[in-house]
Amino acid sequence: MRIVALNPPFLPKFSRESRSPAVAKSGTLYYPMWLAYAAGYLEKCGHEVLLIDAPASGLSVEEVVGKVTAFKPEIAVLDTSTPSIYSDVEVGAQLKDALDNLYLVMVGVHVSALPEETLELNRKIDAVAFGEYDETLVELSSLFGKGDISDSGFKTVRGIAFRDSSGTIVRNERRPYIENLDEIPFVSSVYKKFLDISPYFYGHSRHPIVVIVTGRGCPFKCTYCVVPQTLQGHRYRKRSIQSIVGEFRYIKDNFPDIKEIMIEDDTLTADKKRCREFSQALIDAGLTTIPWSANSRAEVDYETMRLMKKAGCRLFCVGFESGDQQILDNIQKSLTLDKIHAFVKDARKAKIMVHGCFMVGNRGETRDTLGKTLALAKRLNPDTAQFYPIMVYPGTSDYSWFEEKGWIVTKDFRKWLTDDGLHSSVVSNPDLTYEYLVDFCNRARREFYLRPSYMISKIIQMLSNPSESKRIVMGGKSLFKYLFARSPKEECSCK
Repeated sequence: MRIVALNPPFLPKFSRESRSPAVAKSGTLYYPMWLAYAAGYLEKCGHEVLLIDAPASGLSVEEVVGKVTAFKPEIAVLDTSTPSIYSDVEVGAQLKDALDNLYLVMVGVHVSALPEETLELNRKIDAVAFGEYDETLVELSSLFGKGDISDSGFKTVRGIAFRDSSGTIVRNERRPYIENLDEIPFVSSVYKKFLDISPYFYGHSRHPIVVIVTGRGCPFKCTYCVVPQTLQGHRYRKRSIQSIVGEFRYIKDNFPDIKEIMIEDDTLTADKKRCREFSQALIDAGLTTIPWSANSRAEVDYETMRLMKKAGCRLFCVGFESGDQQILDNIQKSLTLDKIHAFVKDARKAKIMVHGCFMVGNRGETRDTLGKTLALAKRLNPDTAQFYPIMVYPGTSDYSWFEEKGWIVTKDFRKWLTDDGLHSSVVSNPDLTYEYLVDFCNRARREFYLRPSYMISKIIQMLSNPSESKRIVMGGKSLFKYLFARSPKEECSCK
């Protein structure tokens, strides 16, 4: 069976799979990673798949329709995000108009949170695969292979909401999470087959980069984080060390120009023992020549860091979020300011760089706590930093909390971005309007990056470590366009 997996056209360099989907001021562009994993799994199960990433390829809707029409799929799987959802649905409708008998399925965090509401946007959408959708798509496709495309057949597929023959929306039970992640093909092999990797860029990482995961799900319960709450749950399910080492070897053999591997697990360091085992396995296999980075919590011990560094770890991407302890408690960060300071000190000692994430507008936020957050960012002085207002995506406990307070200023998801695709905050409280939060992010960014000491440190870093120069120039060139922009109703940055 022919299946097209599409990251639909929307805006140039728009990252649907970012935790805060937008066009990034740093120039960052995410891989369509979860869609690519599902494409690889469908191929493994015998289907003929075409993966298209329109934002990375610069394809228009017309060009995508042409490519999809030429491929003649029976099923189209479209990725979605909250700010692009109306456009995503429209692209799907155009594909349905161009291809007779095409079955249209929407996936992603937004439709996982709002499956029925998504189906109600346009009757041309046949189904939504909510939650972790790899196995759901395989089971759904098998119905077409068996010719069992009836209401009774669709009702057997866990993890879908669909429109039955009478037009009624039916929501099936949720699918259990995949336990054996080793059964899913290397996502890097899917990139190799379908994608030009050169457009994908992380502002904190060396370029070109390959992005993978070694596990799914996050054991922590931060109130704002959308992926664990909609797609993959709060239990950390892990690939085997052997599988991870095998993919590192595959990347080394098949991407000779690659400069970095990014491990996009929500929190790789949630299991420190495994981090040490994984690091030692890379050392034993002689696979330490490609630097790698990972998402981390600010509570890794020095000895673990030291071994990770020896294995090639270059950088931690860390959500510090706030400089106020009460705010950290309010968002269930389960982290203390003392631990944050100790973590940064140990990371510096281990010579692992840190990209710091700071989020404003959280529960209990005041102008005083905003000042504490900016002061913390300057005091920690990570290699790079991002400042952004909270985006309360459907499906998160924050969305419910702010909705109950009446502090979400619009439910028109088109307005969750500026015309250029940058973040536009949609949360106000009686003391802090969304305009003020966005303006604060602009100011915080300027104050952090335009410090003479910081700018001098970057020059020294480029001269002493030329391998860092390319990403500093690429990220800096994009970021500096926005540093002096003041658009109090609109802008803020995200990774």
